[in-house]
Amino acid sequence: MSRFYKLIALVMLLVSSSVFAQYTISGKVTSAQTGENLIGANVILKGTTMGAATDENGEYSFTADAGKYTLICSYIGFEKQESTIDLSNNMVVDFQLRDFEFSLNVTVIADRAKERETPVAYTQVDKKEMQAQLGSRDIPMVLNTTPSVYATMQGGGAGDARVNIRGFNQNNIAIMINGVPVNDMENGWVYWSNWDGVGDATSSIEIQRGLSAVNLAVASIGGTMNIVTDPTAHQFGVNFKQEFGTGTFLKSTLSANSGLIDGKWAFNTTLVRKTGDNYLNIDKAWTDAWAYYFGAAYNINENNRLELYAVGAPQRHGQRRYAQNIGAFSKSFALSLPNYDPAAADKYFEDESGINYNENWNKVTIDYNAQEYFNGGLHDRYATDFNNESENYYHKPVVNLNWYSILSNSMSLYTTVYYSGGVGGSKGTYGSVRWDYDSHPSRVVDWDATIERNQGVADGESYGIMRNSVNEQWTIGAIAKLNFKVSDKLNTSFGVDWRTASVDHFREVRDLLGGTYYVDSSNEFDTTDDLKKKVLGDKIGYYNTNSIDWLGGYGQAEYTSGPVSIFGMFGYSMVKYNYTDHFKMGTDGGELTLDPDALDGWQAKGGISYRLTDAIDVYTNFGYVKKVPIFDAVIDDITATMASDNPVNEKYVAVEGGLNYKSPDRTFAFKANYYYTQWKDRAYNDRVINPDGSEDFVFISGMNSLHQGLELAATYFPLKQLKFDAAISFGNWTYTDNVQGLYKDYSSGTGVETEYNYYVKDLKVGDAPQTQASFGITLFPIKGMYAQFILNTYRDYYAGWDPFSRTDPTDNEESWRVPAYTICELHFAYDLPFNVKGVNFQVFAHVFNLFDELYISDATDNSSYNAYTANGKNHSADDAEVFFGAERTVNFGVSISY
Repeated sequence: MSRFYKLIALVMLLVSSSVFAQYTISGKVTSAQTGENLIGANVILKGTTMGAATDENGEYSFTADAGKYTLICSYIGFEKQESTIDLSNNMVVDFQLRDFEFSLNVTVIADRAKERETPVAYTQVDKKEMQAQLGSRDIPMVLNTTPSVYATMQGGGAGDARVNIRGFNQNNIAIMINGVPVNDMENGWVYWSNWDGVGDATSSIEIQRGLSAVNLAVASIGGTMNIVTDPTAHQFGVNFKQEFGTGTFLKSTLSANSGLIDGKWAFNTTLVRKTGDNYLNIDKAWTDAWAYYFGAAYNINENNRLELYAVGAPQRHGQRRYAQNIGAFSKSFALSLPNYDPAAADKYFEDESGINYNENWNKVTIDYNAQEYFNGGLHDRYATDFNNESENYYHKPVVNLNWYSILSNSMSLYTTVYYSGGVGGSKGTYGSVRWDYDSHPSRVVDWDATIERNQGVADGESYGIMRNSVNEQWTIGAIAKLNFKVSDKLNTSFGVDWRTASVDHFREVRDLLGGTYYVDSSNEFDTTDDLKKKVLGDKIGYYNTNSIDWLGGYGQAEYTSGPVSIFGMFGYSMVKYNYTDHFKMGTDGGELTLDPDALDGWQAKGGISYRLTDAIDVYTNFGYVKKVPIFDAVIDDITATMASDNPVNEKYVAVEGGLNYKSPDRTFAFKANYYYTQWKDRAYNDRVINPDGSEDFVFISGMNSLHQGLELAATYFPLKQLKFDAAISFGNWTYTDNVQGLYKDYSSGTGVETEYNYYVKDLKVGDAPQTQASFGITLFPIKGMYAQFILNTYRDYYAGWDPFSRTDPTDNEESWRVPAYTICELHFAYDLPFNVKGVNFQVFAHVFNLFDELYISDATDNSSYNAYTANGKNHSADDAEVFFGAERTVNFGVSISY
């Protein structure tokens, strides 16, 4: 009898283990048309809450009890698929979804290019690559392995990076986060300190070089950087990362992801804390920063989805704003250059800090602990034993709400509303401070002498103070895109883009440096001496409000038949500027207001992609853009003057062709493309006197340049444990014409025809290397470990220069050419082969400038401040001002995830 019971118990155990067994369902979701990985696709078991979203590789995985199910895969912009499964073992179920939306506009990830279909040159950097290479540097620094992309840290302050693509600086590069443009509304610039936490939250970055597939009227002539932080691209988990680095650098990052909950919800959030005394070893380039990110997605139903994003980085950091003569950083390097006068090395003697020299700080040895005023209140000084002449502090959060709606199998609508509000500014001197001209190769503020002088004034007046140059702004915008499928071969898209912004610029008293008030006469409404006495927080110098109203629209169509894809688009934009000076009186006795007419611009572009075989596709694109001038080219908010004639739109003409190859076994990929871009009528204005004696400025047109080049990139996996990467670009960027014209100037009392001439024909465009290459080797020796070596080399780097400074017909010499250089990086990470109750550990390390190469990363020709002029200015090394690249630095740490 006992044997019988044992048999029954055994059968029940086997049955229960069979009934309650859990198995893994995994697979990959791709586009049926292009093979592209689909990030954030939802895979769930019908009628249950079990499922997952695909990650950055398009892969998903989850567990479920044994049984028969219907597996559903859905992705906005693609047709839903179902698969019946009998789960009795671990299963792999792949999905290939059919795209029924306009192929150039993948709405979930905002204007991303599609492999083998979108006719543009692009490079994608996924989250794994960012984690492998970024090492807590500014986001653009991870892009230096991309053809024709040059990023540097400039002076070395945290967040002070810049990026140049195909010879165009950040004014002509569109930066977008989750489909929202974040370039400054006044001048198009991007301040990377505002987005410090984005790198830790990013799912992927895509660089589209050239005119790009983005259909908004944005500054995308050099290229478009599209940053995506998708909450559904992450499975459930928590991660804590602690980093250490050069210059007492510390960074703590906490991230949490919910994964897909009930097939409906997904959240992810990141919180970052970053500190360091001497970032990248630069003297007193300290950083004190926070960053945060929150993302949420809600699938209302299978046809509607909402997403909410918020990102910001409240931060302060000491800056090195001023470049220097080469000799001030390294005498031996300067004297090794063939065109550097040895006498310059005596005048600009090498500082004891070498290439880390920073003239924007000095010691404070006397007892002075007064608080400083910024961000609307009093704050303790960062340090009491030194003071920075230049400091940046800012917080510019961006919040956007996206709504994706599939109205039918032939129509979908994407809408986003967003808000961005910036509060902060930069610190500097004001009035008459004391200077030390002897202790360093350039002058530095003598804080002790300045404070002692102010403290010695009987009535408390300060002669020299610290001020804040404040920029407070807000932007509200909305973007709507309607995608309509006319037929199986023809897709169309229409959209509107509305933005409005208001920006307050003013200076305020930050630190009275020992006194009790400062006298400022900038405000014409201050009619008494008492009103002119300013204390902490009072506005001084200037105070104006600039407003920008933007409205744009576009129409786009794509025709696909067999291996051919053709697209064309037309976009129109209208911009209205307004200026109010709160310190100057207008003719009516009130505040001075300038209200120019609205300006308009347009763009037209198209392209063709042809898939020759399953492995090879070719493409070409072309475009013409008439770009509205930036605010500063229409209204001079320093002198409160407005252009006397109609602003001339800048024009861009671009043509490009390329070839992509991917081997059938996916072990080798190769890309090649050639671009030809003309930049015509670069915006510039010159000051004149009007017949009534008032100051004005006129537009000067005719400055044209040609940017052309060849870009090559390849990836090769000879083994699963070994990968090779290479990227090479050859550029030829030149000014094509001398510029001449006439305008009338009444400074003599009568109208005088004044001729202007700029002699720039055939001179090279400066500010970035025109030849560069990157080579990488990545090893995967054992599971969970990788080691990567990257070599970047740069040639034909002409120092930055202003073409409107070339007024001498005999001056036809190129700007100073920076010495060619090569630098290397080493990256390592290892997932330790154990876990404790689901907790995994990874150790990692990064070494930048591995061999401690001495090189110049940024240069300006014929410096206005630091040129050695005893032998004249002749575009030689002793006339340039530069920043050296950072010496060898390290970043290492541990990552703990659950």
